Amino acid sequence: MDFSYTETQDMIRDTLSRFLTDTYDFDSRSKMIASSSGRDTGIWKALAQDLGMLGASFSEEHGGLGGGYLENALIMEELGKVIAIEPYLQTVVLGGGALKAVGGAVADSVIPEIIGGNVIIGFAYAEPQGRYNLSNIRTTAKKDGAGYVLNGHKSVVYAAPWATHLLVTARTGGANTDVNGVSLFLIDANAKGIVRRDYPTVDGFQASEIYFENAAISGDALLGDEGAGLPLIERIVDEATVAVCAESCGVTAKLHQGTLEYARQRNQFGQPISRFQVLQHRMVDMFMEVEQSKSMTTMATLKLDLPAAERMAAVSACKAKVSRSAKFVGQSAIQTHGGIGITQELAIGHFFKRATMIENQFGSADHHYERFERLTLAD
Repeated sequence: MDFSYTETQDMIRDTLSRFLTDTYDFDSRSKMIASSSGRDTGIWKALAQDLGMLGASFSEEHGGLGGGYLENALIMEELGKVIAIEPYLQTVVLGGGALKAVGGAVADSVIPEIIGGNVIIGFAYAEPQGRYNLSNIRTTAKKDGAGYVLNGHKSVVYAAPWATHLLVTARTGGANTDVNGVSLFLIDANAKGIVRRDYPTVDGFQASEIYFENAAISGDALLGDEGAGLPLIERIVDEATVAVCAESCGVTAKLHQGTLEYARQRNQFGQPISRFQVLQHRMVDMFMEVEQSKSMTTMATLKLDLPAAERMAAVSACKAKVSRSAKFVGQSAIQTHGGIGITQELAIGHFFKRATMIENQFGSADHHYERFERLTLAD
C-alpha cells in the first residue's frame, strides 16, 4: 500500500509549516497567551483567507479544497509542532465534521463561513459527571413550540470564549445514560440564557464552563434526527480523537528534537551528556515512540470510514498507543532537562503540558484499552 502524500497534501503541509515557522515562534505564542483575548485573531484570518487551510478538508462545492481526514491530520500535526492555540480542532474537525455528516441547508450556510474564518465553534459535550461516556448527559433540550429550551451545565468547553457558535449535546428524551434520546444542536454562542465562565487551561488554550438557563433555541438548530444523535456524536469524537493523535505526533516530535539538542549542548564530566549510553538509549526510545505514534495515527485515519465498530476499535488502538507515547516522551524530556524543563521560560515545558493534556483528551489510554477489548472480543 502506498502511504505517500499527494502533491496537494505536500503543498498543504509545506505551506502551513513555513507560515507557522515565520509567525508562531515560542515568544509570539507566549505573547498571544498573555494577551487579554488569549489569541492573535490575525493568525486565524491568515489561515482562512491567505492560506485557505480552513477549507482543506471540505468539499469543493462548499468552497474547500476537496480533502478530508488526511488533510485534517496533516494540519493538526503541524499545529502540534508549534503547540498552536488555534481552534482548528473544535471548529473544522468537530463542527465541520458534524455539518458534513448531516448536510442540508445549515451545512450549506455555515461551512463556507468556517472556511472564510468567520465562524468559530466550541464543542460543548463534557459534563462534570460524564467522564468519557458520551451518553451520560444531564443537559436537557425540551420542546417548546417550534423550538427548544436548553438547561444544563457543560464543562471545559475549549474555544468557547472566542466562539460564534456552540455545538451542544443535550438530552431530548430517555434517562441519564440511555443511548437513545441524545440530540445535537448548533446554536448561537451569544443566545440569551447562556452564561459563561472563562478561564485559561494549563496548556495555554482558553475554555469555559457554560450554563444554559432556559436558553431558547430554534428548531433548525437541531442537527440530524431528534433523539438519535449519539452515533453522529461518536463519529465526530472519533474523528477528533484521531486529529488529536496527529497533533500529538507533532508535539512529541518537538519534545524529542528539543531533548536531543539539549543533550548535545549540556556538558557533564567534561563531555556532552548525549555521549552517555543510557541517554542515547533514551533518545532512541523517544524516537521510536514518535514513529510508532505516526504509524498508528495514519492507520486510524485511513479507517475512519469503516463501519462503526471497526472504526471505533481502530481509533481506540491508536489513542491508547498515542496516550502512552505522549506520557513517555514528555516525561523523558523533562527528566533529561531536569528542573529547567518545567520553567515558563523554556519551550519544552509548554510542549510537555500539551502532551500531558493530550494523554486524557477524548479518553485515557486505559479507557481506550477497555473500549478496544470490548469491541474486538464481542461475540
